[in-house]
Amino acid sequence: MSLPSGYKWSVLLFVVLLSLAGLSQASLGDRLPGFRECVQVCIEENCHPGKAKLPFHLRLLLWNCPSECDYTCQHVITDRRVARDPPMIEPVVQYHGKWPFYRFLGIQEPFSVFFSLMNFLAHREGMQRLREAIPARYPLRPYYLGFGYFGLASWIFSMIFHTRDFNLTEKLDYFAAGASVLYGMYYTPIRVFRLDEKTPAKQSILRLWTLLCIMLYVAHVTYLTAWSWDYTYNMAANVAVGIVQNVLWSGFSIEAAEGMDSVARFDRGLDHHGDEFGIVRFPAIVGDD
Repeated sequence: MSLPSGYKWSVLLFVVLLSLAGLSQASLGDRLPGFRECVQVCIEENCHPGKAKLPFHLRLLLWNCPSECDYTCQHVITDRRVARDPPMIEPVVQYHGKWPFYRFLGIQEPFSVFFSLMNFLAHREGMQRLREAIPARYPLRPYYLGFGYFGLASWIFSMIFHTRDFNLTEKLDYFAAGASVLYGMYYTPIRVFRLDEKTPAKQSILRLWTLLCIMLYVAHVTYLTAWSWDYTYNMAANVAVGIVQNVLWSGFSIEAAEGMDSVARFDRGLDHHGDEFGIVRFPAIVGDD
């Protein structure tokens, strides 16, 4: 069985985009001897009774003396590496899996928090427009709004995580993002193949598809929580789910654009592949990525 031309072009487009993405490198900074020594000396000299407390706004966001030493030493070591002559091949490295961000009022990644907020507001505005433009009787309306609610939740947890990076906030951010991606996968075949139609066959498929997606998400969270917090697996799982839904959407969009010129059809297909650029890793710019 041959695929429609739209789906063939979608697969080819994704392969091209994926080939542009470099592999993520493991964190290096927190393993540097100079960084470890800096943190140890800082804690020994500053983290004991009688020393001045951190400012209130830092304590409010749960900064303490050891975490302050860690943050300070990240920038001390980074400044040394950047200023070294001759220059280093890779002067700016990650610490604990993240670039050495400059915080603002105790917020670890202010730009990431700001852009997460903008995405949250954009989702909220989009949902309001959907409510106004689509009649309540339209069968796909709940699925559209459901996608919006998952997006709102993911951006809320993103703001929390980028404000302060703890194990709990990291897990909530990853699980919310994974739920949003998986819901997109859940919704895509419902729209593309119109599984919402009230026929016995399609309703049976919809129930099985719903159960399968729930089981996959529970298994995903259980594996990461109880077995192994595996960044590589988590990224691979999200990328794999994204591949499938992007291929489906791109093929659907290109086929729907029959009759348009080739540039318009390519643009329709390209619209669904912007997220793939998110897997490319590069050093922070002005303290944030």
